Amino acid sequence: MLGRLNHVAIATKDAVKAAKIYGAAFGAQISEAVPLPEHGVTTVFATLPNTKIEFIEPLGEASPIAKFIERNPDGGIHHVCYEVVDIIASRDTLVREGARVLGDGVPKIGAHGKPVLFLHPKDFSGALVEIEQA
Repeated sequence: MLGRLNHVAIATKDAVKAAKIYGAAFGAQISEAVPLPEHGVTTVFATLPNTKIEFIEPLGEASPIAKFIERNPDGGIHHVCYEVVDIIASRDTLVREGARVLGDGVPKIGAHGKPVLFLHPKDFSGALVEIEQA
């Protein structure tokens, strides 16, 4: 069911500035900033040979990561994203096994234009997990 690690997300006050450091220091390819109003964030990706780093910054005052930034003003790792072959089947299996899906349980379109869901960190050793349709 679980596929490859798609990305690690780092929450920050300024996603473009944070990503530029990865571009300069590690030679990573840096994407344009993309606002995702449905998720309340703006994203910038640094593409590495084996995965991506997603930098997310709050988009608007109601952003779901605003409190995270408030508690962690220097930013920090926010979530990990794994690919799954079938997001609905994966969701149903995870729920049967006791995992909690955040929100209404209906996948939303994420930064890569694919359906995503988030899983409660208390069910995954304190890590917020995103699953993305491969």
